[in-house]
Amino acid sequence: MSDPTNWNKAVIDEFRANAGKVGGRWEGRTLLLLHTVGAKSGQERVNPVAYFREGDRLVIIASKAGAPSHPAWYHNLRSNALVTVEVGAEQFQARAAVVAEPERTRLFNKMVEISPGFADYQKKTTRVIPVITLTRVE
Repeated sequence: MSDPTNWNKAVIDEFRANAGKVGGRWEGRTLLLLHTVGAKSGQERVNPVAYFREGDRLVIIASKAGAPSHPAWYHNLRSNALVTVEVGAEQFQARAAVVAEPERTRLFNKMVEISPGFADYQKKTTRVIPVITLTRVE
């Protein structure tokens, strides 16, 4: 399943069928489903994204596995910071905020401690990989 759309769909389906639990390369990791509105298309997009909690915020990393460009979902949330998040069986709205330095590096390093592969992603690219916080909107 090399097509990212099909791969994402399979992960999304498994996530929803198992209240947020996913096997394979995601087994044992925290994963959320991020709903954004396409910056150009205006259509809803859903992407599985690794995260960790810090206080009342969820922290995600726009790594795109170290690709030279940011993931499409990053551009979408820059255009519209109001997103929908699925964590486990819960779904809620959140406000996305791109984190500035020095907090960006601190949070990125925390993700590396949790999931060391993120360090490899940074080594693969010359871009600074963005860190985003998601804060629930009541």
